[in-house]
Amino acid sequence: MDRKPIVAGRFYTENPQELRSELEQFVGKVKKKSKGPHDRLVMVPHAGYVFSGETCGKTLAAASLASTVILLGPNHTGLGAPLSVWSKGSWNFPGGKLDVDENLAAELIESGAGFVHNEAAHNREHSLEVLIPFLNYVNPAIKIVPVTVAESSIKSLKKAGEALAEIIERSQMDVSIVVSSDMSHFISSDMAKKLDSIALEAVIRMDPEEFYSEIVSNNISMCGVLPMTLAMYAVRKAGAVRGKLLEYTNSGKVTGDYESVVAYAGIIIS
Repeated sequence: MDRKPIVAGRFYTENPQELRSELEQFVGKVKKKSKGPHDRLVMVPHAGYVFSGETCGKTLAAASLASTVILLGPNHTGLGAPLSVWSKGSWNFPGGKLDVDENLAAELIESGAGFVHNEAAHNREHSLEVLIPFLNYVNPAIKIVPVTVAESSIKSLKKAGEALAEIIERSQMDVSIVVSSDMSHFISSDMAKKLDSIALEAVIRMDPEEFYSEIVSNNISMCGVLPMTLAMYAVRKAGAVRGKLLEYTNSGKVTGDYESVVAYAGIIIS
C-alpha cells in the first residue's frame, strides 16, 4: 500500500514546482555519491519548512547517505504499536515518491526485537513525511524503511537498536539511519539552548544511556528522544564513537519571538 502525504500544503508546499525550488534553496547542489562508507546516522528536524528546512537541508547536504535509509521518527499521535514499520509500497509526495525496501522491512519485523508491521502509526504522523521530499532530492533512488518509535523502555530500545545493527551487518548492505526529531519545545531561546546542549553533548559522545537519562532527568522536550536512543544503540554497536553537530537554531529566527521557541539541530554520526 502506498502512503499519501497528509501535511503537504501545511508543513510544506503542495505545488511540485515550488517544492523543488524550495529544496534547491535548502539543500543546494547535491554532491556526487561516494563509493566509500556512508554516514551511519543523521538526525534532522521535522517542523514546517519555513522553520527547519534550512537546518534539514544543510545537514543532508553535508551528509553521505547510503542508498537504503531506515527512517526512525517519534509517534506524535499515539496510534499503532511501539515499533511500527511501514513495510510495503511507496511513500508519495507532491511530484514524486520513494519506494520501501520491503526485504529489509521484513527482516526487521522477523527479528523478534519488537518491530511490527503497522500502518496506523504512520497514517496521521508527520515526522517522517516531511523528510521524504528532502531524501528524494538528495537521491531519487533511495529506498526507505519508515519506523515510528513510541517504545519508552531503554532496555527495549537497546534490544531493538542492537538487533537493527545485526540485521544491517548480516545483510551486507550499506544502510544509513535517519532520525527525525525537533529539540526543546515552547520555552525561551536561552533555556532551550541550555537544556539542549546537555542532550546534544551526550549524542556527540555517543552515549545513549546518558542521553536518555539527561533527557528524562532534565525534562527536555525533545520529541525524538526514543528513536534517537534506539539509533544510537544501533550505530554504537556498529562501531560509531563520536558525532558532529552541524547546526543548532530555533524558530525565533523566523518569528522574532525568542520567549517561546521550538529548537532544531542537525547531527551526523559516521
